[in-house]
Amino acid sequence: MTGFICFDKAENITSFFAVKKLSRLLGEKKAGHTGTLDPMATGVMTVALGGATRFIELMPSHEKAYTAVIKFGISTDTLDITGNVLETSDKKVSREEFENVLENFRGDIMQVPPMYSAIKKDGVRLYDLARKGIEVEREERKVTIKKLELISFNENENEFTIDVLCSGGTYIRSLCSDIGEKLGVPCTMKSLRRTMANNIDISKCLTLSEIEKLCEEGREKEIITAVDEALCIYEKINVSAKQAVRFKNGGELDADRIKYNFNESFYRVYSPENLFLGIGEYVQAENSLKVKRVYNEI
Repeated sequence: MTGFICFDKAENITSFFAVKKLSRLLGEKKAGHTGTLDPMATGVMTVALGGATRFIELMPSHEKAYTAVIKFGISTDTLDITGNVLETSDKKVSREEFENVLENFRGDIMQVPPMYSAIKKDGVRLYDLARKGIEVEREERKVTIKKLELISFNENENEFTIDVLCSGGTYIRSLCSDIGEKLGVPCTMKSLRRTMANNIDISKCLTLSEIEKLCEEGREKEIITAVDEALCIYEKINVSAKQAVRFKNGGELDADRIKYNFNESFYRVYSPENLFLGIGEYVQAENSLKVKRVYNEI
């Protein structure tokens, strides 16, 4: 079975477990995902099955959206509620104080990745070092916070819920921690829900129980999103029968003969019968459409 599953991951399961569970349910050994979600996090997780795994790197990843709850008065070593407590405080944060500080984190900002992250340092994952009590210097990285809004707050619990639209590679745990540092109050991320990733909104995602029910009813096809549908951000072009054969065999195509106004890098390529052939990459210097990925069911 080839295609993508738009999955709504539950809390307290790993991304690895989710992929294994879905691959067993759908009877497809070859499976992967487009981006890890921490066990405590919920929401959008895109799982690739069969031949779709070859297209993972081509899935849109430039923007992601999250809803997060920041709890003030406590900080942890992981920057989220699952970690060991480092500091506590009775200081309260008002709504006005919180909203005023948000402006400092909109737009392009510099962010230090947390120690509990999958980034590698000298070939070793940072979280593996962190678990051994080793902290290393991490380089700041530029990320973009396109939207940062307060959507609810509970002053009695000292908790604030935010909506974030950000560039890929942004760590929401770090963002929450930096907000607390700016306010001078220890804080940690209490919960995190990814509401959009890979151009897929949470409203299009299925929970594990929903997927299990569809499988029991023999409606597996309703679970799968076709590869070309998942890659709909790329423009569609149709080629001739001869060009289709050449493309499927890995041969590049003369752009002039396709008769298309090329202005992007990647395109979804289809046969005259509208069968998806794969992703082509336009190389302007050579005026040719090269094969980036050929689509096969397996």
